[in-house]
Amino acid sequence: MAFMSLNGIDVSYDKKKQILKGLNLEVEEGELVSLLGPSGCGKTTTLRIIAGLEQPDSGSVWLEGKDVTNL
Repeated sequence: MAFMSLNGIDVSYDKKKQILKGLNLEVEEGELVSLLGPSGCGKTTTLRIIAGLEQPDSGSVWLEGKDVTNL
C-alpha cells in the first residue's frame, strides 16, 4: 500500500479547460518525488490538491490508507 496515493484526479477551473485529467500517482514512504513540466501543466495544482488547499472535481487523495480528499 502506498504512503500517498492520488486516484483519478480531475480538476477544471473554468469548466472548459481541464487542468488535470485522470491523474494517478503513488508515493511510497521515504520516496522522493519531483514534479517537472512546462508552465501551466498542473504541477502547482497537484501540490495544492495534496495539501488540501484545493478540492478535485473528481478522484480521491489517500494518505496512509485513509481517504483525505474532503478534509
